[in-house]
Amino acid sequence: MLKEKVQKLGKFLSGMVMPNIGAFIAWGFITALFIASGWFPNEELATIVDPMLKYLLPVLVGYTGGKVVADTRGGVIGAIATFGVIMGADIPMFIGAMIMGPLAGYVIKKFDKAAQGKVPAGFEMLVNNFSVGILGMLLAILGFYAVGPAVATVTNILKGGVEIVVNKGLLPLSAIFIEPAKVLFLNNAINHGIIGPIGIEQAQEAGKSIMFLLEANPGPGLGVLLAYCIYSKGSLKESAPGAAIIHALGGIHEIYFPYVLANPLLLLAPIVGSAAGILVFTIFNVGLVATPSPGSV
Repeated sequence: MLKEKVQKLGKFLSGMVMPNIGAFIAWGFITALFIASGWFPNEELATIVDPMLKYLLPVLVGYTGGKVVADTRGGVIGAIATFGVIMGADIPMFIGAMIMGPLAGYVIKKFDKAAQGKVPAGFEMLVNNFSVGILGMLLAILGFYAVGPAVATVTNILKGGVEIVVNKGLLPLSAIFIEPAKVLFLNNAINHGIIGPIGIEQAQEAGKSIMFLLEANPGPGLGVLLAYCIYSKGSLKESAPGAAIIHALGGIHEIYFPYVLANPLLLLAPIVGSAAGILVFTIFNVGLVATPSPGSV
């Protein structure tokens, strides 16, 4: 019974993520090619990167989540609701999109069912458009004031966990907090907000620091993508090789996050892989002199 529910949830989440993998790969290529540390740095084209990550990709996920539940009307209201979540937090809001998209689709589906047969002839289009507009507005406000801050709170908890573990010197355990935070697209917040400053201080004293390798290690993400290449089926398997190239050679870790979101149980794999990698780095006293950019193989 539980296994069936988990499989059903995984299939539902995959249905939100899979149709948008191409958009994530497009973003990954643009990022790998044109950011300051990319293959062909271009200051103008690099301005595309952040808006795509913060606005376009979450809205696409929210639209798809709504559409899965209530077809095109669900997709439209899902996109509206998702934008409220996006503006309610200062981080890429993919988890918020995966909550608000289906929720908005469910709301409009229930409204349509309740209104069926009760709308006067000739007013159908008016009711259809205004119902999406009004309910979409209310859900966007809900997302802005409730879901966005709630996800931001989870973010702060994960950041706090990383800080405590690092300060205690239990570095392999930091993977328990770092990998979930990365999948929430908080890798830069973790790297530059917590790990980076400690690493810089250690590098000044000892000439190198292991801190620069805690989040930047591309191994766990590459392992996830290679597993999809070998064992998965359908569009995820077909797109995984391209994503693996972007991740391994371009150092764009974000490209593997949707593959984990599509199957949340997979989060255990990068956690264990990252912990093992950090343990090896610790045993062999490995360190870098600065934050690696990009974090490629």
